[in-house]
Amino acid sequence: MSSEPLFGFEPYHVALATFGIAIIAAFWVPRLFSGREPAASALLIIFGAAAFSIVPGMSQMWDPREAPKIWERLSELAVIVALFGTGLRIDSLTDYERWKPTIRLLALAMPLTILAVGALGYWWAGMTVAGAILLGAVLAPTDPVLAGDVQVGPPTEGGEHPVRFTLTTEAGLNDGLAFPFVYLGLLVGAQGFVLGDIFTEWLPRDILYRIIVGTLSGAVMGWLLGKFLFAIPRNNPLADTASGVLSLAIVLVAYGATELVEGYGFIAAFVAGLTLRRIEQEHEFHGKLHTFTEAIEHALTAILLLLIGGVLPVLWPELDWVHVGIALALILVIRPVIGWISLAGTNLEGRARFVVGSYGVRGIGSIYYLGYATSYLSFVNEGQLWGTIGLTILVSTVLHGLTAGAAVERVEREEEA
Repeated sequence: MSSEPLFGFEPYHVALATFGIAIIAAFWVPRLFSGREPAASALLIIFGAAAFSIVPGMSQMWDPREAPKIWERLSELAVIVALFGTGLRIDSLTDYERWKPTIRLLALAMPLTILAVGALGYWWAGMTVAGAILLGAVLAPTDPVLAGDVQVGPPTEGGEHPVRFTLTTEAGLNDGLAFPFVYLGLLVGAQGFVLGDIFTEWLPRDILYRIIVGTLSGAVMGWLLGKFLFAIPRNNPLADTASGVLSLAIVLVAYGATELVEGYGFIAAFVAGLTLRRIEQEHEFHGKLHTFTEAIEHALTAILLLLIGGVLPVLWPELDWVHVGIALALILVIRPVIGWISLAGTNLEGRARFVVGSYGVRGIGSIYYLGYATSYLSFVNEGQLWGTIGLTILVSTVLHGLTAGAAVERVEREEEA
C-alpha cells in the first residue's frame, strides 16, 4: 500500500504563498527608502517575474496570448471599481473653466495620441492597420487604477487642486472614450478599412449611441441608487447602517445594466459615482463606499501587476527595439508634447501644465482593452501588442510611480507659497 508524501509541495499552493510574500514585500520595501506607495506598483511587476520563475509552468499558464479572457475579466472588474471610486472622490464640480483642461485632454490629447501611436505601429513597427489602431487605442487612455497618488483625495476632504482634479477626471472618462477606437480596430480587423462602414456603423453606433447611453445610464443609475441609499425609507435609510460593500453592488448594477443596452459601462461606472456623490454630499457614508472600493481596487491591481511581471519574460521574444522605442516614445515624448499643446489657453500654466501633460499613467485599462479585443478577434500582431503593452506599463509604473506624487506636491507647495 503506497502513501502520498507528507510534504507534496503542490505548485498551486507554492504559487499562493509566493504571491502573498511578493505582495507584502512590494508594499514593505518602499518604506525602507521612502514614504511613497506608488513605488510598490513597479515592485509588484518585478516580484511577479521572480515569483513566476520559482513555480515551473506558471508563466505559460497565464500567457495572455493563450488565455486573454482571464485577463479581460480580472482587469474589467478592477477598472469599473476604480472608475466608480474615482467619481466618488470628486467633491466639487464647479464651472466650465475647471473642466476645460479635462475636455482638452479628452477631445484633443487622446485622439492625437491614438493617431501618433498608431502611426508608429504601422510605419515603424510594420503592424497591420487593425493592429496599429488597436495599439493606439489601448495605450492612449490614462489609468484610474494606478494614478491614485496624483488624484484628488477621498470624499469630503476638499482641497481639490486643479492639477489633481484634471488628472482625476481625465482618468475617469478617457477609459470609456477610448472604447470607440478599440471597436474601430475590431471593425477594420474583421472587414478591412472600408470608409462606408465607418460612417454607417462605427460613427453612429460606437461613438454617438454608446457614449450617450453610457452617460445617461450612469447618471440615472447613480441618482436612483443614491435615493435608495440616502432617502428611502426616510426614517431608516441604508446609508445610516449599511456596509461599504454596497459600493460593489452599485458598480455591478450600473455597469451591467448599461452593457445590457449596449452603452459604455466604463463611462456609466464613473458617472454613477459622480452622480451618487452629489446626493447628501456631506454624509459620512460616501467615505465608507470609497474605502471599500479602494480596498477591492488595490487587491485586484496587486494580482494583475504580479501577473504582468510573471508573463513579461515569455513576451520578451515578441519585442524588438522598435517596440521598446514605441513604449518610450509614448511616455517620454508623445504624451508630454501633445498634453502640453492641448492645455494651451486653459487655467493650467507653467509647471502645472507640464505635470498634467506629462503624468498620464498607463496601466490596467490597457490590459482590459487588449484582452477584450483579442478574445473576439485574432490579430496578426497579437504577441507584439501584449509585449508592448506590458513593457509600457512597466516603464510607466517605474517613471511615473517614483516621480508623479512628488511633482504634484511641488506644484501645490509653489502655489501655496
